[in-house]
Amino acid sequence: MSDRTDAPATAPGEPGDTAETAQTNGSGRRRVAPIAAGLVALVVVGLFAILLMADSSQDSTAGSPLLGNLAPDVAATNEDGSTFELSRRKGSWVVLNFFTHDCVPCIREHPELIEFVDQQEALGAEGAEFYSVVRDSTNEQVEAFFAERGGEWTIVYDTDYEFVNGFGVAQVPETWIVDPNGFVRRRYIGQVTSDGLSATLQAMREGAA
Repeated sequence: MSDRTDAPATAPGEPGDTAETAQTNGSGRRRVAPIAAGLVALVVVGLFAILLMADSSQDSTAGSPLLGNLAPDVAATNEDGSTFELSRRKGSWVVLNFFTHDCVPCIREHPELIEFVDQQEALGAEGAEFYSVVRDSTNEQVEAFFAERGGEWTIVYDTDYEFVNGFGVAQVPETWIVDPNGFVRRRYIGQVTSDGLSATLQAMREGAA
């Protein structure tokens, strides 16, 4: 009679696991993996939605080598086909707002711009001149934008990117303030508010900013 004792059969999984145990563990892991992946996806979607709804960029200023220096000597075409030269606007406070017709923050910002223009017009000769500088949108698209959302002011079509390149605008919306002497005084990135812009301009007029 042989003295050899047969070892218990094990599955090719972890040491000591039976075939049945290994099969059960594997099935459990397969069930958990899709659940974990689904939870991660929900978290990612939730964070993305929060970022879309966030409005933290209002009245956010940014630095630029142009600040405190003369504005670029740039020109573009007005909506009526005439030439708009920034250097010829000296003597007035000038606010330039860069936008495109399909920019979501631009759409959200538009009611604030309408209110800002109304505020400046109420100041008469002391009010700032406001111009929308269009990039990557056609005349028809911009006309439809204003027809739907309102607003009446001069539109400048920067088809040769003189304004975009001169001011170093990477994305829209961006808003710039140029003083009556032609010096760049402020740069805003993202959305602005009418009250924020008006308050800044008033402080600059009074020499407090």
